[in-house]
Amino acid sequence: MILTLVNTAGLPTGLETRAADWGRPLGLERLHRFGDALDLHFPAEPAGWQAAATAWGVDAALQPAEHRTKRLFVTDMEMTLVRNEFLDDIAEIAGVGPQVSAITARAMNGEIAFADSLRERLGLLRGRPVALLEQAWAGRHWMPGVEPLFSGLKAHGVRTVVVSGGFHFFADRVAAHLGADAVFANDIEIADGCLTGAPKEPILGREAKQEVLEREAAALGLPLGATLTAGDGANDLPMLLRAGLGVAYHAKPAVAAAARCRVEHSDLRALLAFAGI
Repeated sequence: MILTLVNTAGLPTGLETRAADWGRPLGLERLHRFGDALDLHFPAEPAGWQAAATAWGVDAALQPAEHRTKRLFVTDMEMTLVRNEFLDDIAEIAGVGPQVSAITARAMNGEIAFADSLRERLGLLRGRPVALLEQAWAGRHWMPGVEPLFSGLKAHGVRTVVVSGGFHFFADRVAAHLGADAVFANDIEIADGCLTGAPKEPILGREAKQEVLEREAAALGLPLGATLTAGDGANDLPMLLRAGLGVAYHAKPAVAAAARCRVEHSDLRALLAFAGI
């Protein structure tokens, strides 16, 4: 087993010594391309590794050495690659922000079904001009480390896929900017230059995200152990749990609690270390 410790803001002073004394690893190495990460090698899962990482102020991932290097990356978009929930942003511009963001928060925490929440939120935007989408896009903010993450993955031949419960209007642009290999998202109904208040069916939700992961891995002939996923919301959880390594990235509390790997201290560059790059 390999335990990777990372903090893109810098590893705590003396961590190598503390890590070497803890759990008696078979070996310890600093990742050369990524100076703020350590790999610790163990014959089996070391007891208390998550508690140790928390105490040291680092993010950690434990995975089998056999599939340490990932070949497929499937990721959520909103609040993972960008600091936006674009539907909330549209609603804010339209003057119904609090109503829509409250529904979004419940959906991302797993309190209500994603598909139902999407229909309910869009219903509050019925009749609004489609120009609101362009205004929301103008307010995008990229997550720290997202561009180095994608350039690093692509340089090492990793296939990158964006899968979003949001809309193609935004997801296609995010994917194009980052050079992603594929993108899957929802579509929004538009008539006479206005939002109809409904999504196009079928809705891409939590089950569909897992299906994309499985289908992409099968197309590449990859075992799921060689896959990496990232997301923050409840609709991401199935693909996080199904992947070889699923990373809850600055995630909602319920998602962070359920995921085996979570990033709380680092930016997206931490995923390069977890992917074996």
